[in-house]
Amino acid sequence: MPDTTGASYAAAGVDIEAGDRAVELMKEWVKKTRRPEVLGGLGGFAGLFDASALKNYERPLLASATDGVGTKVDIARQLGVYDTIGHDLVAMVMDDIVVCGAEPLFMTDYICVGKVHPERVAAIVKGIAEGCVLAGCALVGGETAEHPGLLGADDFDVAGAGTGVVEADRLLGPDRIRTGDAVIAMASSGLHSNGYSLVRHVLLNEGGLALDAHLDGFGRTLGEELLAPTKIYSLDCLALMRTAEVHAFSHVTGGGLAANLARVIPDGLHAVVDRSTWTPGAIFDLVGRTGRVERLELEKTLNMGVGMIAIVPEESTDVALTALADRGVDAWVAGEITDRGEHATGAELVGDYAA
Repeated sequence: MPDTTGASYAAAGVDIEAGDRAVELMKEWVKKTRRPEVLGGLGGFAGLFDASALKNYERPLLASATDGVGTKVDIARQLGVYDTIGHDLVAMVMDDIVVCGAEPLFMTDYICVGKVHPERVAAIVKGIAEGCVLAGCALVGGETAEHPGLLGADDFDVAGAGTGVVEADRLLGPDRIRTGDAVIAMASSGLHSNGYSLVRHVLLNEGGLALDAHLDGFGRTLGEELLAPTKIYSLDCLALMRTAEVHAFSHVTGGGLAANLARVIPDGLHAVVDRSTWTPGAIFDLVGRTGRVERLELEKTLNMGVGMIAIVPEESTDVALTALADRGVDAWVAGEITDRGEHATGAELVGDYAA
């Protein structure tokens, strides 16, 4: 006899019960991000954040950003490690927001999977929640979408959006920068979450390296190095603003150090960064050597060991470095702001990296 069973959502590949189970598993982690302004709990149609606190501002400006973590998710999938990729997501969103001097307030996430594995989704949210704690923001909601037929059963992607607030007269950026300002570099924790299409192609495809390989100079497997969480600078930057005069920040993401620094340099001025002030980590050298990647190509793709830049008045340099050191941030003076020459660009790297 012909099969008379009607079509169903489950038969099409969407497991509603698994989604409900994932929500239950993630609730405890979301609670850890709660701020006093958050109303309600997980499960509503919208996250609620009490904006009455903004009455304390003379002229509050809301800052927003959205981002993902790119093809780094494929490393997590191959290794079966899901509780760090959310940390990367928070860093990519909230460290963009803090660049203008804004305090991170809240964030929402979007997790897209081929098949809902409740424990896996909960692990991703755990990483997001832990990242939100490090950034000082609340995780007020999100969405988990199951896309059978479009994604494989183990495939997934993550994205997020965040909101922060800054007093208008405290807004950082190009208007504050002056000739003679110091360019302070803050060390990255590794590749962060940019350039993984190049890195995966060079190391795994062309180089044939295994993720479980132990390589000289790393002290951990290649997979562990590639999956190292992106450093979250948000609270460090806010603390620095309370301690020293800061004119601007620049988050070093896609495009590399020079291109991102140029985004905050005003017309008529020029940022010069001296490569000899630091030594990029072993992973950057490995990518360059394995793929025979030219230095300029590396520098416009990877962060080369610098994840955040602060631009401060020269007289504030010592105070700024001390404040960052007190918070455990490896930082150093990497350059300065000068008048733009006839052929100068907004920012450039000069010299050779320290051995």
